[in-house]
Amino acid sequence: MTTLKTALAGYEFDNCMMNAAGIRCATVTDLAGLRDSRAGSLVTKSATPQPRDGNPEPRMRGLQYGCINSMGLPNHGFDYYLNFLLAEQKSHPQQTNFMSIAGTTLEDDLNMLKQIQESEFAGLTELNLSCPNVPGKPQVGYDFDAVERYLTAAFAFFKKPLGVKLPPYFDLMHFDQVTAILNQYPLAFVNSINSVGNGLMIDPESETVLIKPKGGFGGIGGAYIKPTALANVRALAQRLNPEIAIIGTGGVQSGMDIFEHILCGASMVQVGTQLGFEGSKIFNRLSQELTRIMAAKGYDSIADFRGKLKTL
Repeated sequence: MTTLKTALAGYEFDNCMMNAAGIRCATVTDLAGLRDSRAGSLVTKSATPQPRDGNPEPRMRGLQYGCINSMGLPNHGFDYYLNFLLAEQKSHPQQTNFMSIAGTTLEDDLNMLKQIQESEFAGLTELNLSCPNVPGKPQVGYDFDAVERYLTAAFAFFKKPLGVKLPPYFDLMHFDQVTAILNQYPLAFVNSINSVGNGLMIDPESETVLIKPKGGFGGIGGAYIKPTALANVRALAQRLNPEIAIIGTGGVQSGMDIFEHILCGASMVQVGTQLGFEGSKIFNRLSQELTRIMAAKGYDSIADFRGKLKTL
């Protein structure tokens, strides 16, 4: 019998699919909808220590093959999401959830990690090192010395399961360099990729950019980025310690996209842009599509094909 169950960092999930931090996960209502869906888990909006309005609008535009956005980390603040997850642990103890944090400084991130460490939160924490849409804040994930500083400081005291969300990398040397750092730490997972940063889309009729922040520059998501996402999942899977699981994110519109992420080495797959278009019911469709693909290929579980991409 075909099953979509998976495991990550010693936790078991009934479905290998979940949302990506950023879309339809900002409010308690959003999060409850994800909890009640076919998704195997949920992750909160990336939290900053205090509530944040984000960038001026218009800051997101849907496109033919995805979207461009420069949201700027709008969220309800750290306490809002931690309190939701603590309540969920009591009301739905059978489900393991993720909390995403994205401080604008190392001090912000360390303070939030300390609060998580001291709390009763029993899920997994995602440290977002890859938001490309905060003006004046470079992506930590592209500064390998900074990645090492962040992880050294975090693991000096943080003992709960911790993973990092990474930006896309575009050179094989960069995969070598970043995994040499990541492999030094007891990471539970890496999440790859965040949106492809600082793209530009134009309305040719008005001859203007599509979004306001940063002069129109924004992160690209959706089908546009699937080849880059698959390449990153594959390259990281080939280099990371086997104890570090991979969550594949980017370009997921169909069950076949989920299948390909897993084939490249992902243990779980997150859905972002398409979740925004369809809502949480998307997990019903994707689950049905992936189940049909696996049954047709004779696979009973994702372990039967995970990471088994063939080369020529």
